[in-house]
Amino acid sequence: MAKTYRVGVAKLVHDHVWGELKRWQALPNVEVVAAGDVHQRQRDRIQKEFGVPRVYDSWEAMLEKEELDIVQIAAENSVHADITEAAVAKGCHIISEKPMAARLSQANRMVQAVEKAGVRLLVNWPNAWSPAWQEFERLLKSGAIGPIIHLKYRSAHNGPREIGCDPEFWEWLYDGERNGAGAYMDYCCYAADLCASVLGLPQQVMGMRGIFAKDYPLPDDNAMVVMRYPRAFGVAEASWTQKVGYASANPVAYGTDGSLAIQNGKLLLQLPGKEQETITPPPTAAPRRSGPEYLIHSIETGEPIEGYSSPRVSRDAQEILEAGLRSADSGQFVTLPVRD
Repeated sequence: MAKTYRVGVAKLVHDHVWGELKRWQALPNVEVVAAGDVHQRQRDRIQKEFGVPRVYDSWEAMLEKEELDIVQIAAENSVHADITEAAVAKGCHIISEKPMAARLSQANRMVQAVEKAGVRLLVNWPNAWSPAWQEFERLLKSGAIGPIIHLKYRSAHNGPREIGCDPEFWEWLYDGERNGAGAYMDYCCYAADLCASVLGLPQQVMGMRGIFAKDYPLPDDNAMVVMRYPRAFGVAEASWTQKVGYASANPVAYGTDGSLAIQNGKLLLQLPGKEQETITPPPTAAPRRSGPEYLIHSIETGEPIEGYSSPRVSRDAQEILEAGLRSADSGQFVTLPVRD
């Protein structure tokens, strides 16, 4: 008889959780049995909309009273490590919303905890389940445009409050300690993870951030990170002040033999002497159609989590972000340690 996985949700203050609950409930061998959060409104919502039978006023109380197989973290970035350590101590596998943490030290704690316990950790980057992003990663790693020289991604909108995020979400996004920064941490993280997956860790990082448009307190509303590799640049751009869509293809990569970009869900491939090719990516296929599905697959097969959502790639993205933040606040390039 197939195992049924019991899932508990640790906090309900990351808006991605509501979409993830639908993905959990779409799996035949999963039951979302409990949630823990201090906010009564969020506890009421998860019971009314998703029929979760038991709710607690904290994630700690949930872990103490429930027998769980998997913990879905939907908390402030700064709490991810605390929840991970407590959950793996009870033998739970972990899925956590992006980015991995608020600080590199916290990401390191998460990696160490799951490796010691022998359980799985998946960092749930939404782009990891996009057909175009999956094909983009595959083509870049296969050498479709030769060695990469420039890899850039911009992530932007007009701000969490302005686009209608829950107050329980944007309240901590505007807190430099709980988020890790502002738009910088929320949105430069995507390109940091992309570069960590495709290029690895850079040699040097330069970060910049500022408040350019908002008139209320927040750490930053626009930011950039430039990553210097031996023979490539990586560029991350973030904004919480963009009221329109993207003006050009995004992300974009230039290699020694061509370029590759994503636009409107399709890939644009340019090679010397050829017409630009528009590629329709294949649909996502099991087991990589969602974070919950991929985590269950990894647990059942023993296969490691790979690509954007792997704990090692996500941890390296955190190192890039931390170096960029130090650079932004000091005005100096930050050199990363040399690794074997």
